[in-house]
Amino acid sequence: MDPVAAKYIGAGIACIGMGGAGAGIGIIFGNYLSAALRNPSAAQGQFGNLIFGFAVTEALGIFSLLIALLLLYAV
Repeated sequence: MDPVAAKYIGAGIACIGMGGAGAGIGIIFGNYLSAALRNPSAAQGQFGNLIFGFAVTEALGIFSLLIALLLLYAV
């Protein structure tokens, strides 16, 4: 296999993590909204967990983008 083609394939596979991060963020906010509508008094107490989950999920998506860019331009 041509090394340039392998590099593009690896970068494409690494970008799948960006889609996973988008789906994860949607699930996190959707579940928070569902729980907040069921029990509005407990929603404020769970807001910190919501932001932490969002930050971790977004960081993993940015990490996969970084890996893809490193494969494309640094190797």
